[in-house]
Amino acid sequence: MGRHIAAKGFGDAVTEYKEIAQALNRRKVISASDLELMSKLAGYRNRLVHFYHDVSTDELFEICASHLGDVEKIANALRFWLVKNPNIMDETL
Repeated sequence: MGRHIAAKGFGDAVTEYKEIAQALNRRKVISASDLELMSKLAGYRNRLVHFYHDVSTDELFEICASHLGDVEKIANALRFWLVKNPNIMDETL
């Protein structure tokens, strides 16, 4: 969702997941605290994709059971921005 906002809202072609958070913060889509959290989530996403063999099932369960609120917080911030700024999104891009 963040990459979609960066691209269709601002024409920012962001390729790295951590850069998405930075781009959204620069454009005032997310706050500084959300930038920190979203960057942390992006880092963990990269670990899951590139070093999945190092992630134990216990670790993954702990993250899913205890930190789902982090994902929900970012998703809610992005949804809130979309609701407030529907005219900024360019669906032709």
